[in-house]
Amino acid sequence: MHVLIVEDDLDLGAALLAALRLEGLSAVWVRSLADASAQGHDGFDAVLLDWSLPDGEGVQLLRQWRAEQADVPVIVITARSALSDRLAGLEGGADDYVVKPFAMAELTARLWAVTRRYARQASTCWTLGALRIAPRTHEAWKDGVPLELSAREFRLLVELAREPGSIVSKSVLGQRLEPLGEPVDPATIEVHLSNLRRKVGAEHIRTVRGVGYQWVSA
Repeated sequence: MHVLIVEDDLDLGAALLAALRLEGLSAVWVRSLADASAQGHDGFDAVLLDWSLPDGEGVQLLRQWRAEQADVPVIVITARSALSDRLAGLEGGADDYVVKPFAMAELTARLWAVTRRYARQASTCWTLGALRIAPRTHEAWKDGVPLELSAREFRLLVELAREPGSIVSKSVLGQRLEPLGEPVDPATIEVHLSNLRRKVGAEHIRTVRGVGYQWVSA
């Protein structure tokens, strides 16, 4: 999972970045509305969005993204705890609303929860035919038999299976393969995909030439 953090507080931003990396997630951290707008939501699986930023309110940007039909889960993080503020955040398009201070464990649990909903998976364990995936525990099974996957193979599997049928570009996969966000070169991706096809079934991973890769349910 690749997450955009929009938070101006230096201590909290650094703590969020560290917490996500401990979860095996990659993230980009920006500290202003302008930087968040320039970064955009494309290529991210979720956004942690502070309400009060030096150059405006995060909810303004959220409303803009929703008007553009942005299909990305957004959790608003704020010190505003009044009911009217919580309602404004949710009505503005937030998928969840977390009041500061909060426990990092709760925030990451909520992050996994909203991304599960977007992936149309009600459980912490995703089911795609004979394949089961547990993203948080980095486990996968085929026909009930545990799959021996490397860390990169597992991340590839999660990114492809997150939205079955959707095409994921090679550049996006390269960005998401590393917890720290360092892109992985295309040749390395091909090697890992070849190994993954052998383990989960080549029929499940379709190459769309010139575009990317697609998870196909048998």
